[in-house]
This record gives sequence, C-alpha cells and structure tokens, in this order.
Amino acid sequence: MSPRILNGRRVYTSYLQHLMEMPRFAKGYRSLLPLFPHAIESLDLSSYDLILSNTHCVAKGVRKKPGAIHVAYVSTPMRYIWDMFGEYFGRGKTGFLTTLAAKLVRKPLQRWDVRSTAGVDHLIANSRFVQERITKFWGRESTVIHPFVEPAKFENRFEAPKDFYLIVSAFAPYKRIDQAVEAFRRLDLPLVVIGKGQDEAKLKRLAAGAPKVRFLGGVSDEALGEFYRKAKAFVFPGLEDFGITPLEAMYNGRPVIAYGKGGLLDTVTESTGIFYPEQTVESLMEAVRMMEARLGTFRTEDARARAEGFTREVFRRKYAEFLTGVLPKELPAKN
Repeated sequence: MSPRILNGRRVYTSYLQHLMEMPRFAKGYRSLLPLFPHAIESLDLSSYDLILSNTHCVAKGVRKKPGAIHVAYVSTPMRYIWDMFGEYFGRGKTGFLTTLAAKLVRKPLQRWDVRSTAGVDHLIANSRFVQERITKFWGRESTVIHPFVEPAKFENRFEAPKDFYLIVSAFAPYKRIDQAVEAFRRLDLPLVVIGKGQDEAKLKRLAAGAPKVRFLGGVSDEALGEFYRKAKAFVFPGLEDFGITPLEAMYNGRPVIAYGKGGLLDTVTESTGIFYPEQTVESLMEAVRMMEARLGTFRTEDARARAEGFTREVFRRKYAEFLTGVLPKELPAKN
C-alpha cells in the first residue's frame, strides 16, 4: 500500500484504516465505534515530546511517554454517548440491533472517555458550550479558542437578497432540518436546502407537500457563496457545538435565524440574527415571522464585521499565545 501524504507529510493511520477500505465497512464506520479507543491507543507516539490533537471522539486518548505534553483541541465530548444519546439512537433513529449495541457499549465508552482525559495536560474547547460539556462530563477545566471561517472561499462583495431562506447542513437527525422543512411548509415561504446525509430520503418525503422547499444536494464553493449572498437569511435549527455555516452566512452579509442554545451564542449577536427559545416548529415559525418584519434592520456590514472576528489568522494567534503560555521554554532534548 502506498503511503498517504497530506500537505507533503506522511500520514500514519491505525489498523482501522485497513478495515475502512473493506466494502463491508466503507459506509458503516459507526459500527466500528467500540474499536476506536483501542485503535487510538495502539498508535506509537513514544518518540514525541509534544502532542497536539484535534478530537471529537477518541483522538485525545493517545498514549504518550512520561514527561511529554499533550494539548487537545476539543470539538466536543462524544455527544452520542452522553447527553445526545437519544438524538442518535432513540426510537425511530436506527434499527433495533444498532440501538441495542449502542446501549451495551455506552457505559464502557463513557468510562473510557473520562479516564482517557488523564493523559491530556491542557484542554482547549471550541466554544463556551463545549467548555461547559467538558466540565460536566470530564470534570476538567478548559480554555475557549473558537474555530475559523475561510473567507478565501467567497467573493468579497454583497448582493441584494432574493426571496428565499437558506440552510446549509449535513442531514443528521440532531440538525433538526425536519423542523425547518415543516415550518416553511406551514409558512408557505421559499426555503433552499443545500447538503446531503443519512436523513435525505426522510426529509424529501416530508417536503413532498411543500413545493417551495428545494433540495439542491452538494454545490461548489462558488455556487455556495452566491446562495449565501442572495438569501434573505440563514436558518440554523440544530443544537450545535460551534457552527461554521452561520459564520459563512454572516461573512457574506446575511443575518441568521438560530435555535438559542449551543455554540452559536458565541457568534451570533442581536445585530446579526434572531434566536428562538424552544427547539420546536412553532418557535422557529415565530422567528421567521420576526425576521420578515425586521429584515431591513440587519446591515450586511455588521454581519461581515462579526464574522471577521473568526478568521484563520485570529485562530492561529490565539492558539500560538495559548501554547506559549503553557509550554516550557525548552522541550526536553531527544535521547
């Protein structure tokens, strides 16, 4: 097998990579979840003095040599074994055997998830919401450094909005695209939905009685930027750890309608969007009506300015400052 190369550097993978290349597991990687902890612990990092991990599942569980320093950037503790188990494995979400298997491995994975943080010296959360979850589930303190939007993907201009609202999302159950489809069906307002995922067939069936709801699948970055610029507003009905797409919408000058919990509380403000208090169709409908009445009060310049506070340059500066503050002046010399 030829070595994998990323940005000119060789990539070393666990044994799960070989399983993923088998047709049986190519689309069903979730069935390998019980093996994830062992796979990450099997990686040999004994020659490294500094480990920087980016984790939403098990990457923080790598083993290190005595004296090495591990800094973990945390997108979230595993949602599907903690507070959002029902969103992934509740009634009607998966088959009986999958749900049964998930229930059997949930407690062991929770114990491993907590235990594996002992090898992490410093935790970075990607939002205040994730910071709270780290404290709740792991009993650890963390520092917040937000992710970034990529302005280079989009043209540096604004356009007059057209008569449609926009969603850009993976079609996973916890994203609650179903609530948005139902809300816009009842309101009889145009909604464009860009994305793909496991709930696609279900969502399209739900939209069968909503002729103004359009599913476009995946689109190019150029087309995506055009949809962002021309939308009345961006709709985000899910409970998200951070949420990049609302920032992309704001960078393109558009206001956001969002469920008022989660990572978006760090990014969307009163001058750049509207929050609704309950994750229900009715609450979302009321927020859309409010946006219809207030659309002219949101300025494209305010949305862009807010998004520009979350760029790659800002992230790099804050991350470098954090590392400077926690690392020793000199790392141990190699033997």
